[in-house]
Amino acid sequence: MAISTTHKSILIICGERMEEFEAKVPFQALQAFGFTVHAVCPGKKAGDFVYTSIFQPSGAYQVATEIDGHKFKLNATFDEVEAANYCGLVIPGGRAPEYLARNESVLQLVKSYAQTGNPIASICHGSLILAAADLVKDRTLTAFPSLEAVLIAAGANWVPAHSLADYYVEGNLVSAVTYEANPKFISLFLGTLGSEVTGADNKRILFLCGDFTEQLELMVPFQALQALRCHVDAVCPNKKAGESCVTIIHEYDSGDQTYSTRPGYNFPLTETFEGLDPSSYDALVVPGGQAPEYLSLDEDVLSLVKTFTDAGKPVGSMGHGQMILSFTDALKGKKCTAHPWLKLNVELAGGTWIEPYPIDLCVTDDKLVSGAAWPGNSNFISQLMEVLGIRVSF
Repeated sequence: MAISTTHKSILIICGERMEEFEAKVPFQALQAFGFTVHAVCPGKKAGDFVYTSIFQPSGAYQVATEIDGHKFKLNATFDEVEAANYCGLVIPGGRAPEYLARNESVLQLVKSYAQTGNPIASICHGSLILAAADLVKDRTLTAFPSLEAVLIAAGANWVPAHSLADYYVEGNLVSAVTYEANPKFISLFLGTLGSEVTGADNKRILFLCGDFTEQLELMVPFQALQALRCHVDAVCPNKKAGESCVTIIHEYDSGDQTYSTRPGYNFPLTETFEGLDPSSYDALVVPGGQAPEYLSLDEDVLSLVKTFTDAGKPVGSMGHGQMILSFTDALKGKKCTAHPWLKLNVELAGGTWIEPYPIDLCVTDDKLVSGAAWPGNSNFISQLMEVLGIRVSF
């Protein structure tokens, strides 16, 4: 039976070893903006998982290294979707398109969708699927540099990539080189969908980071807010603009009683912590992970948080980020959720604990937005948008 959708529905074609940010950021950001987003993979059903990868540049090698990302849970069944039910199509990159481009059911779905004339957003290696479906002839687009020969052979007008953050838009086709282009890539896609963003111009958002910040709790809201045209900065104590924080991946493995951890991407900081003027920002976001364990002991960090709470400005905190808030008065008298292991921290800090079931639950109490873990990123972003007065209209 075909899935029933609305005119605000987006389809994402997923596969094993797709690039994590090229799938997860559009998936959760577009949900936060009010779209219904269906993620499907051939041969799999709603509730199944696919494995993502992260590709990290390495000074020791001439190519990027590949390590495991988070598992990605599909929310629709491939055999039940109908192309005509969607107003937008997103094709992430990574290694998945190498085999998806040889899958006839994928090509037929993409061809059927293309007949609607609705927008297509393809990033990195995703355009291999468009080429295999004979949909790039006489179209102008960019992609990961190694796709130049195959896209030209398929009849495309190639736009050289000068950086990994490059992008291009031609009519209803939005293309980009890698996840570094996500903010503009998603913003342009919103434009092709006829969406309008209001209330975001001149909004300045500060992210408080540290080594081993949870990767998705940082990158997804960071790039989603950038896609809305907010000015977004990231800082870390004792680090300068241009330096990086090592992120971490928290994942529950089958049978384990708690999550496992492993290093993720290096996240580039945009501002220097020392000398920063927090009064120039409209809101503070505190992601989780392991970083809050040491950041909560830093008096300069606590002073930064108090600057925002004392001024009555919005503060968004996810996962273990509330550990930092619990060392200030930020949670006193507030309803708050967090990662389940932080219940004691919240209650001893004077907060009213809200059990995070389901795990994507987020809670807003006045100017405080709290979430339990990265599966709740979409709710977290949408509630933060509400507090900031940002709207996406269709």
